[in-house]
Amino acid sequence: MGLDVLSIIMSIFAIKNILISVLGVFTGILFGALPGFTGTMGIAVMLPLTYSMPKTTALILLGSLFCGSMYGGSISAILINTPGTPAAAATVLDGHPMAKNGRAGEALRESITASFIGGILGVTALLFLSPPLASISLMFGPPEYLLLAIFGLTIIASISEKSMIKGFLAGVIGLVIAMIGTDPLLGVPRFTFGLRDLVDGVELVPALIGLFALPEVLHVINSYKKGEKIEELPNIKNIKVGFPTIKHIIKFMPIYIRSSLIGIFIGILPGAGSSIATFMSYNETKKASKNPELFGTGIPEGVAATESSNNALAGGALIPMLTLGVPGDAVAAVIMGGLMIHGLQPGGSLFAVNGDIVYTFILALYLANVIMLLFGIYCAPYFTLVGGVPKHVLASFIVMFTIIGSYALRGNMFDVYIMVTFGIIGYLLKSNGFDVVPMVLGIILGTMAENGFNQSLSISGNDSVILYIISRPISIVLILLIILSIVIPVIRKRKQKPIMQTN
Repeated sequence: MGLDVLSIIMSIFAIKNILISVLGVFTGILFGALPGFTGTMGIAVMLPLTYSMPKTTALILLGSLFCGSMYGGSISAILINTPGTPAAAATVLDGHPMAKNGRAGEALRESITASFIGGILGVTALLFLSPPLASISLMFGPPEYLLLAIFGLTIIASISEKSMIKGFLAGVIGLVIAMIGTDPLLGVPRFTFGLRDLVDGVELVPALIGLFALPEVLHVINSYKKGEKIEELPNIKNIKVGFPTIKHIIKFMPIYIRSSLIGIFIGILPGAGSSIATFMSYNETKKASKNPELFGTGIPEGVAATESSNNALAGGALIPMLTLGVPGDAVAAVIMGGLMIHGLQPGGSLFAVNGDIVYTFILALYLANVIMLLFGIYCAPYFTLVGGVPKHVLASFIVMFTIIGSYALRGNMFDVYIMVTFGIIGYLLKSNGFDVVPMVLGIILGTMAENGFNQSLSISGNDSVILYIISRPISIVLILLIILSIVIPVIRKRKQKPIMQTN
């Protein structure tokens, strides 16, 4: 299908879409910069707002939120020694010492410069690597989609290395929830408990809002009650960020490129995680440095490594989600939910049928990164001022948005009950050491796995469905990926045990 590049560019630079991108980046930075409020939570809360938007505008909002939140975590990491996102934990190592030494402006400048360059390189990778992968995915049939769903579920092993049993239990809960509704083969309701509102299954968006937003709110309220304090904010009037010099960018370019490539690679690997990318980039930059002993004392090289990797990962993480329908992390899962509520099914057909929408979304990420750069240069310190607002007040507003957003989707109060129910489930899971991401993977991929299995049974006829599946070349590749995805985390965990014992 031919693409009208001119109309795509005109769509991106339409006033409405520019304003939506500004809103998305601003909100993303805000949620990223607020300790306790993650970017995933911000996207989940804003998701209902996209329901009445055109598909392109909705995706631009979600993509801008993603970009902004990946950068926002570094602001609080640098200024108050509290990473706003897990990926910003490595930024604390050199960013906060720089701030304590009176170099907060320099640290923030390095953070936004690295984030911008990493973000641009990540989007470029998304633009050029997605089409060939999408072309390959067009060759997929029901057996491949079944195995692809199973491969997505094996990501649970990577996500849950601390406790694989808990991860798999959460995944099973998600699979059971995916079975609620009408049986696709028999056409009869199952697990609906006589509730007509569950005949079509659990509404995805209220479930996502409940799982990602409410537990975070409840944890923030708990920490507020316990009197946990955040480090005092430095005087932002004395912090000047400004643009970096060309000489500085050229000098740091090897760090930006190396760390961005690591971020893109880790982002493409489902389940690897942003924290792995940032710490790996930090470590590789330290190894390549002529003065490795200075890392951790407050040098811009450390900030450059973590932030370029962090934002490059955003583009990399969208590649498997858009082309294969495999959400590798929490943010990708929520954005995938946004695609699905607009009737856009990730995979090769997404590029073939809705190529104009997809490429508008990808190219709009360049604009989002430019907007992020301007916010970072001129407004970075001011985002932490919101941290001075009492957490219970912020939490109250978040709860209000979750209720309004869940109800507004279909004008159905039952969706609010779904959101609250999943919020309680998510809170209980998190309080007991479970991660909700495996559960979300189970909910999203469960339907794909069931449909793939049912269709494979029908196509195979009287033959063995297993023999039919393994007779297809792509299926063999996917089976090998599934095995590797399960085995590698197990081996990694076993290698860590002796190290822990010797310590």
